[in-house]
Amino acid sequence: MLLLAMIAEWLHARRVRRIAHLAFGPTAQPRAWVWIAPLARAGGLAMMAWGMTALYLMDPKFHRPQEPPAHAQKRILIAFDCSPSMSLSDAGDKKDEPRSKRAGKVLMSVLDRVSLEQARVTIVAFYTGAKPVVIDTKDPAVVKNIVDDLPLDYAFDAGKTSILDGIEESFAIAKPWREKSTTFILVSDGDTVPHTGMPAIPPAIAKSIVIGVGDARVGKFIDGHQSRQAGMTLRQIATRLGGTYHDANDRNVPTQLIEDITGLLPIKEDAAEGRRELAIAATGVGGTVLALVPLALALFGTAWKPGRRIITPRADEASVPRELEGAAHA
Repeated sequence: MLLLAMIAEWLHARRVRRIAHLAFGPTAQPRAWVWIAPLARAGGLAMMAWGMTALYLMDPKFHRPQEPPAHAQKRILIAFDCSPSMSLSDAGDKKDEPRSKRAGKVLMSVLDRVSLEQARVTIVAFYTGAKPVVIDTKDPAVVKNIVDDLPLDYAFDAGKTSILDGIEESFAIAKPWREKSTTFILVSDGDTVPHTGMPAIPPAIAKSIVIGVGDARVGKFIDGHQSRQAGMTLRQIATRLGGTYHDANDRNVPTQLIEDITGLLPIKEDAAEGRRELAIAATGVGGTVLALVPLALALFGTAWKPGRRIITPRADEASVPRELEGAAHA
Protein backbone atom coordinates (compact mmCIF):
# COMPACT_ATOMS: atom_id res chain seq x y z
CA MET A 1 0.00 0.00 0.00
CA LEU A 2 2.83 2.41 0.83
CA LEU A 3 4.49 1.73 -2.53
CA LEU A 4 1.25 2.33 -4.44
CA ALA A 5 0.67 5.56 -2.52
CA MET A 6 4.17 6.82 -3.32
CA ILE A 7 3.67 6.07 -7.03
CA ALA A 8 0.38 7.98 -6.95
CA GLU A 9 2.08 10.93 -5.24
CA TRP A 10 4.81 10.92 -7.89
CA LEU A 11 2.23 11.06 -10.69
CA HIS A 12 0.36 13.82 -8.86
CA ALA A 13 3.58 15.84 -8.47
CA ARG A 14 4.21 15.65 -12.24
CA ARG A 15 0.77 17.06 -12.96
CA VAL A 16 1.16 19.85 -10.39
CA ARG A 17 4.50 20.83 -11.91
CA ARG A 18 2.81 21.61 -15.24
CA ILE A 19 0.50 24.20 -13.65
CA ALA A 20 2.92 25.44 -10.99
CA HIS A 21 2.52 29.10 -12.05
CA LEU A 22 -1.25 28.90 -11.69
CA ALA A 23 -1.03 27.18 -8.31
CA PHE A 24 1.90 29.01 -6.72
CA GLY A 25 2.10 32.34 -8.52
CA PRO A 26 5.00 33.92 -10.47
CA THR A 27 7.66 31.99 -8.51
CA ALA A 28 6.03 28.61 -9.29
CA GLN A 29 7.24 27.42 -5.87
CA PRO A 30 5.20 26.37 -2.81
CA ARG A 31 6.32 26.96 0.76
CA ALA A 32 9.37 25.05 1.97
CA TRP A 33 7.46 22.58 4.16
CA VAL A 34 5.24 21.27 1.34
CA TRP A 35 7.74 18.52 0.41
CA ILE A 36 6.57 16.68 3.56
CA ALA A 37 2.97 16.48 2.31
CA PRO A 38 3.44 13.54 -0.14
CA LEU A 39 5.26 11.51 2.51
CA ALA A 40 2.62 12.31 5.13
CA ARG A 41 -0.24 11.40 2.78
CA ALA A 42 1.38 8.12 1.72
CA GLY A 43 2.31 7.21 5.30
CA GLY A 44 -1.15 8.08 6.62
CA LEU A 45 -2.83 6.00 3.92
CA ALA A 46 -0.55 3.03 4.62
CA MET A 47 -1.17 3.24 8.39
CA MET A 48 -4.92 3.48 7.90
CA ALA A 49 -4.97 0.56 5.46
CA TRP A 50 -2.89 -1.66 7.75
CA GLY A 51 -4.95 -0.78 10.82
CA MET A 52 -8.30 -1.45 9.16
CA THR A 53 -7.04 -4.70 7.62
CA ALA A 54 -5.66 -5.91 10.96
CA LEU A 55 -8.92 -5.09 12.74
CA TYR A 56 -10.90 -6.89 10.04
CA LEU A 57 -8.80 -10.06 10.40
CA MET A 58 -8.90 -10.15 14.21
CA ASP A 59 -11.56 -12.05 16.06
CA PRO A 60 -14.17 -9.69 17.51
CA LYS A 61 -13.59 -8.70 21.11
CA PHE A 62 -16.50 -8.94 23.47
CA HIS A 63 -16.94 -8.66 27.21
CA ARG A 64 -18.09 -11.65 29.15
CA PRO A 65 -20.10 -11.22 32.34
CA GLN A 66 -17.88 -10.87 35.38
CA GLU A 67 -19.75 -13.41 37.47
CA PRO A 68 -21.42 -16.21 35.49
CA PRO A 69 -24.35 -18.09 37.02
CA ALA A 70 -23.54 -21.24 38.95
CA HIS A 71 -24.82 -23.51 36.19
CA ALA A 72 -22.40 -21.92 33.68
CA GLN A 73 -19.21 -21.95 35.76
CA LYS A 74 -16.14 -23.76 34.51
CA ARG A 75 -13.83 -25.52 36.92
CA ILE A 76 -10.17 -26.53 37.13
CA LEU A 77 -9.55 -29.51 39.36
CA ILE A 78 -5.90 -29.96 40.37
CA ALA A 79 -4.45 -33.08 41.99
CA PHE A 80 -1.08 -31.99 43.40
CA ASP A 81 1.66 -34.41 44.49
CA CYS A 82 3.14 -33.23 47.81
CA SER A 83 5.31 -36.27 48.56
CA PRO A 84 8.90 -35.72 49.89
CA SER A 85 10.34 -36.62 46.48
CA MET A 86 8.81 -33.39 45.14
CA SER A 87 11.40 -31.47 47.20
CA LEU A 88 14.30 -32.94 45.17
CA SER A 89 16.13 -30.38 43.06
CA ASP A 90 16.38 -31.67 39.50
CA ALA A 91 13.77 -29.55 37.69
CA GLY A 92 13.94 -26.46 35.50
CA ASP A 93 16.31 -25.53 32.71
CA LYS A 94 19.41 -25.98 34.85
CA LYS A 95 18.10 -29.03 36.73
CA ASP A 96 18.64 -27.28 40.06
CA GLU A 97 15.06 -26.30 40.96
CA PRO A 98 12.91 -28.27 43.43
CA ARG A 99 10.21 -30.29 41.70
CA SER A 100 7.48 -28.72 43.85
CA LYS A 101 8.61 -25.21 42.91
CA ARG A 102 8.66 -26.17 39.25
CA ALA A 103 5.20 -27.68 39.58
CA GLY A 104 3.95 -24.47 41.18
CA LYS A 105 5.36 -22.35 38.34
CA VAL A 106 3.76 -24.58 35.72
CA LEU A 107 0.37 -24.41 37.42
CA MET A 108 0.57 -20.64 37.79
CA SER A 109 1.53 -20.32 34.12
CA VAL A 110 -1.69 -22.16 33.28
CA LEU A 111 -3.82 -20.05 35.62
CA ASP A 112 -2.24 -16.82 34.36
CA ARG A 113 -3.69 -17.62 30.93
CA VAL A 114 -7.15 -18.45 32.24
CA SER A 115 -9.83 -15.91 33.14
CA LEU A 116 -10.57 -16.86 36.73
CA GLU A 117 -13.64 -14.60 36.70
CA GLN A 118 -15.18 -17.39 34.64
CA ALA A 119 -13.59 -20.41 36.32
CA ARG A 120 -13.08 -21.87 39.79
CA VAL A 121 -10.05 -23.78 41.05
CA THR A 122 -10.08 -26.78 43.38
CA ILE A 123 -6.87 -28.36 44.70
CA VAL A 124 -6.48 -31.85 46.15
CA ALA A 125 -3.12 -32.73 47.71
CA PHE A 126 -2.02 -36.36 47.76
CA TYR A 127 0.84 -38.38 49.24
CA THR A 128 0.03 -41.56 51.16
CA GLY A 129 -3.60 -40.43 51.00
CA ALA A 130 -5.48 -37.46 49.59
CA LYS A 131 -7.06 -34.36 51.12
CA PRO A 132 -8.86 -31.39 49.57
CA VAL A 133 -6.99 -28.15 50.28
CA VAL A 134 -9.26 -25.54 48.66
CA ILE A 135 -12.51 -25.83 46.74
CA ASP A 136 -13.82 -23.36 44.16
CA THR A 137 -11.43 -20.47 44.64
CA LYS A 138 -10.95 -17.77 42.03
CA ASP A 139 -7.96 -16.11 43.69
CA PRO A 140 -4.65 -17.08 42.03
CA ALA A 141 -2.78 -15.89 45.12
CA VAL A 142 -4.45 -18.64 47.15
CA VAL A 143 -3.32 -21.24 44.63
CA LYS A 144 0.22 -19.84 44.58
CA ASN A 145 0.42 -19.93 48.36
CA ILE A 146 -0.73 -23.57 48.43
CA VAL A 147 1.61 -24.92 45.79
CA ASP A 148 4.63 -22.82 46.81
CA ASP A 149 4.59 -22.31 50.56
CA LEU A 150 2.40 -24.79 52.43
CA PRO A 151 4.18 -27.91 53.80
CA LEU A 152 1.37 -30.18 52.61
CA ASP A 153 3.28 -33.43 53.24
CA TYR A 154 2.98 -32.84 57.01
CA ALA A 155 -0.73 -33.62 56.73
CA PHE A 156 0.00 -37.25 55.76
CA ASP A 157 1.69 -40.26 57.32
CA ALA A 158 5.04 -41.25 55.84
CA GLY A 159 4.97 -43.96 53.23
CA LYS A 160 4.64 -44.60 49.52
CA THR A 161 2.99 -42.10 47.22
CA SER A 162 -0.46 -43.11 46.00
CA ILE A 163 -1.51 -41.30 42.84
CA LEU A 164 -4.73 -43.29 42.69
CA ASP A 165 -5.82 -41.85 46.04
CA GLY A 166 -5.39 -38.34 44.64
CA ILE A 167 -7.37 -39.20 41.52
CA GLU A 168 -10.12 -40.93 43.50
CA GLU A 169 -10.54 -38.01 45.94
CA SER A 170 -10.58 -35.52 43.06
CA PHE A 171 -13.24 -37.48 41.18
CA ALA A 172 -15.36 -37.78 44.30
CA ILE A 173 -15.36 -33.97 44.64
CA ALA A 174 -16.22 -33.53 40.96
CA LYS A 175 -19.08 -36.05 40.95
CA PRO A 176 -21.92 -33.53 41.66
CA TRP A 177 -20.60 -30.89 39.27
CA ARG A 178 -22.18 -30.04 35.92
CA GLU A 179 -21.39 -32.36 33.04
CA LYS A 180 -18.34 -31.49 30.92
CA SER A 181 -17.60 -28.42 33.04
CA THR A 182 -14.22 -29.40 34.52
CA THR A 183 -10.65 -29.73 33.35
CA PHE A 184 -8.63 -32.14 35.50
CA ILE A 185 -4.90 -31.47 35.96
CA LEU A 186 -2.66 -34.01 37.71
CA VAL A 187 0.84 -32.84 38.70
CA SER A 188 3.36 -35.40 39.93
CA ASP A 189 6.85 -36.83 39.48
CA GLY A 190 5.32 -40.30 39.01
CA ASP A 191 4.75 -43.49 40.95
CA THR A 192 3.98 -47.11 40.35
CA VAL A 193 0.33 -47.52 39.48
CA PRO A 194 -1.53 -50.85 39.55
CA HIS A 195 -3.09 -52.09 36.32
CA THR A 196 -6.53 -52.08 37.90
CA GLY A 197 -8.33 -49.80 40.32
CA MET A 198 -8.49 -46.59 38.27
CA PRO A 199 -11.63 -44.80 39.52
CA ALA A 200 -14.41 -44.13 37.04
CA ILE A 201 -14.25 -40.71 35.43
CA PRO A 202 -17.25 -38.60 36.54
CA PRO A 203 -19.36 -36.86 33.86
CA ALA A 204 -18.07 -33.46 35.05
CA ILE A 205 -14.56 -34.15 33.73
CA ALA A 206 -14.31 -32.96 30.14
CA LYS A 207 -10.63 -33.75 29.66
CA SER A 208 -7.45 -34.35 31.64
CA ILE A 209 -3.84 -33.19 31.57
CA VAL A 210 -1.12 -35.13 33.35
CA ILE A 211 1.93 -32.94 34.01
CA GLY A 212 5.26 -34.49 34.91
CA VAL A 213 8.08 -32.75 36.78
CA GLY A 214 11.56 -33.92 37.65
CA ASP A 215 14.42 -35.20 35.52
CA ALA A 216 13.25 -38.26 33.57
CA ARG A 217 16.82 -39.49 32.89
CA VAL A 218 19.01 -38.84 35.95
CA GLY A 219 17.44 -39.61 39.34
CA LYS A 220 18.05 -38.27 42.84
CA PHE A 221 18.65 -40.47 45.87
CA ILE A 222 15.88 -40.42 48.53
CA ASP A 223 14.57 -42.93 51.05
CA GLY A 224 16.93 -45.68 49.89
CA HIS A 225 16.14 -45.49 46.17
CA GLN A 226 16.68 -43.38 43.08
CA SER A 227 13.79 -41.06 42.33
CA ARG A 228 13.18 -39.59 38.89
CA GLN A 229 10.19 -38.60 36.85
CA ALA A 230 8.34 -41.75 35.83
CA GLY A 231 7.34 -40.49 32.41
CA MET A 232 6.06 -43.88 31.22
CA THR A 233 3.83 -44.20 34.28
CA LEU A 234 2.42 -40.69 33.89
CA ARG A 235 1.82 -41.27 30.21
CA GLN A 236 -0.03 -44.47 31.08
CA ILE A 237 -2.19 -42.60 33.59
CA ALA A 238 -3.00 -39.97 30.97
CA THR A 239 -4.03 -42.70 28.53
CA ARG A 240 -6.26 -44.38 31.12
CA LEU A 241 -7.87 -41.03 31.90
CA GLY A 242 -8.37 -40.30 28.20
CA GLY A 243 -6.20 -37.22 28.53
CA THR A 244 -2.82 -35.77 27.55
CA TYR A 245 0.62 -36.11 29.14
CA HIS A 246 3.06 -33.20 29.15
CA ASP A 247 6.64 -33.21 30.46
CA ALA A 248 6.87 -29.77 32.09
CA ASN A 249 10.26 -30.21 33.72
CA ASP A 250 11.83 -27.47 31.58
CA ARG A 251 8.94 -25.97 29.58
CA ASN A 252 5.48 -24.71 30.44
CA VAL A 253 2.21 -26.12 29.18
CA PRO A 254 1.52 -24.60 25.73
CA THR A 255 -1.55 -22.40 25.43
CA GLN A 256 -2.60 -24.39 22.38
CA LEU A 257 -2.73 -27.54 24.50
CA ILE A 258 -4.94 -25.83 27.08
CA GLU A 259 -7.29 -24.63 24.36
CA ASP A 260 -7.37 -27.94 22.50
CA ILE A 261 -8.05 -30.24 25.44
CA THR A 262 -11.61 -29.09 25.85
CA GLY A 263 -12.44 -25.59 24.69
CA LEU A 264 -14.15 -25.00 28.04
CA LEU A 265 -11.49 -22.95 29.78
CA PRO A 266 -12.00 -19.21 29.27
CA ILE A 267 -8.57 -18.24 27.97
CA LYS A 268 -7.56 -14.63 28.57
CA GLU A 269 -7.74 -12.63 25.36
CA ASP A 270 -4.42 -10.89 25.81
CA ALA A 271 -2.56 -12.44 22.89
CA ALA A 272 -3.93 -9.85 20.42
CA GLU A 273 -4.40 -7.12 22.99
CA GLY A 274 -1.38 -5.05 22.02
CA ARG A 275 -1.93 -5.60 18.29
CA ARG A 276 -5.58 -4.57 18.52
CA GLU A 277 -4.72 -1.29 20.25
CA LEU A 278 -1.90 -0.66 17.77
CA ALA A 279 -4.27 -1.22 14.84
CA ILE A 280 -6.83 1.18 16.33
CA ALA A 281 -4.14 3.81 16.88
CA ALA A 282 -2.77 3.37 13.34
CA THR A 283 -6.25 3.76 11.86
CA GLY A 284 -6.92 6.91 13.88
CA VAL A 285 -3.55 8.54 13.21
CA GLY A 286 -3.59 7.64 9.51
CA GLY A 287 -7.11 8.99 9.02
CA THR A 288 -6.26 12.20 10.88
CA VAL A 289 -3.18 12.79 8.72
CA LEU A 290 -5.14 12.20 5.52
CA ALA A 291 -7.79 14.70 6.66
CA LEU A 292 -5.37 17.42 7.79
CA VAL A 293 -2.87 17.44 4.91
CA PRO A 294 -5.27 18.91 2.27
CA LEU A 295 -6.45 21.51 4.76
CA ALA A 296 -2.87 22.52 5.60
CA LEU A 297 -1.95 22.74 1.92
CA ALA A 298 -4.95 24.94 1.17
CA LEU A 299 -4.24 27.34 4.04
CA PHE A 300 -0.47 27.40 4.27
CA GLY A 301 0.86 25.74 1.11
CA THR A 302 1.82 28.92 -0.77
CA ALA A 303 2.33 32.64 -0.22
CA TRP A 304 0.63 33.45 -3.54
CA LYS A 305 -2.90 34.80 -3.14
CA PRO A 306 -4.70 34.65 -6.50
CA GLY A 307 -7.77 36.79 -7.30
CA ARG A 308 -8.77 40.37 -8.33
CA ARG A 309 -6.76 43.22 -6.86
CA ILE A 310 -7.41 46.99 -6.56
CA ILE A 311 -4.54 48.83 -8.22
CA THR A 312 -3.76 52.22 -6.56
CA PRO A 313 -2.41 54.83 -9.02
CA ARG A 314 1.14 56.00 -8.49
CA ALA A 315 1.92 59.48 -7.19
CA ASP A 316 3.24 60.80 -10.54
CA GLU A 317 0.08 59.65 -12.30
CA ALA A 318 -2.10 61.41 -9.69
CA SER A 319 -0.30 64.81 -10.28
CA VAL A 320 -1.06 65.07 -14.02
CA PRO A 321 -3.08 68.32 -14.71
CA ARG A 322 -6.70 67.86 -15.68
CA GLU A 323 -6.28 69.77 -18.92
CA LEU A 324 -3.51 67.47 -20.01
CA GLU A 325 -5.61 64.48 -19.00
CA GLY A 326 -8.47 65.87 -21.16
CA ALA A 327 -6.07 66.50 -24.02
CA ALA A 328 -4.87 62.99 -23.77
CA HIS A 329 -8.43 61.74 -24.07
CA ALA A 330 -9.02 63.98 -27.06
